[in-house]
Amino acid sequence: MNTSTPTSTAVSTLTQPRGVERVITGQPTSDGAGVKLTRVLTQDLQRRLDPFLMLDAFGTDNPGDYIGGFPDHPHRGFETVTYMLDGRMRHRDSAGHEGLLSGGGVQWMTAGRGVIHSEMPEQEAGRMEGFQLWLNLPAKDKMCAPWYRDIPSEEIPLLRTPQGVTARLIAGHSHGLDGAMQREATQPLYLDLELPAGAVFEQALPPGHNAFVYVYRGELVIAGQAVPRQRMAILANTAGSDGVRLQGGSEGARAILVAGQPLNEPIAQYGPFVMNRNEEIFQAVEDYRAGRLA
Repeated sequence: MNTSTPTSTAVSTLTQPRGVERVITGQPTSDGAGVKLTRVLTQDLQRRLDPFLMLDAFGTDNPGDYIGGFPDHPHRGFETVTYMLDGRMRHRDSAGHEGLLSGGGVQWMTAGRGVIHSEMPEQEAGRMEGFQLWLNLPAKDKMCAPWYRDIPSEEIPLLRTPQGVTARLIAGHSHGLDGAMQREATQPLYLDLELPAGAVFEQALPPGHNAFVYVYRGELVIAGQAVPRQRMAILANTAGSDGVRLQGGSEGARAILVAGQPLNEPIAQYGPFVMNRNEEIFQAVEDYRAGRLA
């Protein structure tokens, strides 16, 4: 962890915090070589939560649920953000990148014009838990060169508030601190929050940004509405809103808060390829079959 943790001294500045538009229950599924996970942000929510395309949550103590990992598979047209809470996963890709993702760390991969990669567990026992978020790329960047960054736990800025809330700043800005990653086009905010019981955390959000909260421990209260564990709350895009106010439930809470600037561009998806037009999808499939993907 970071050797020093800044403390926020900010007082409440929100005048119109967002409420909850709806609460989503994820869909149990499997991916890769049979890895069991919960798909929280599904394809039917892509327009509503633009620029985010998918969120998978995984967490199990049973090696049979994850041991198969994610063997070689392609991507084109977006970014993947993998955040590991527990466990170890090895990344290798066709652009020559390799890294070991371990507890508290993040792997940020830009697929761009195309990459083939694998994500395989480097453990045969113990707990594996984390999230994978898909972040869209604007049309002008979809065919950019693939890029990759390993962000170990100690490089993720930490913030602690006077109420005892701890925030890990994976991306974006919070309370005057810069997160580990920034993206100009989509301006993503990605915070991992730990709130003691009754503690309040406020985060400023531009009114035009789409935002959601996923609770993975305990319970959160948002604008008087309880959001239980393993639920995603889509935050309302209320005109004039200036942020969100989160409060830990009776047992506290762990949650991720994610927000970003919508691209407002067409979305065409076929499995691991996300472009703007169907013709571009056909080309991606053809390129993959012909071995032209990175």
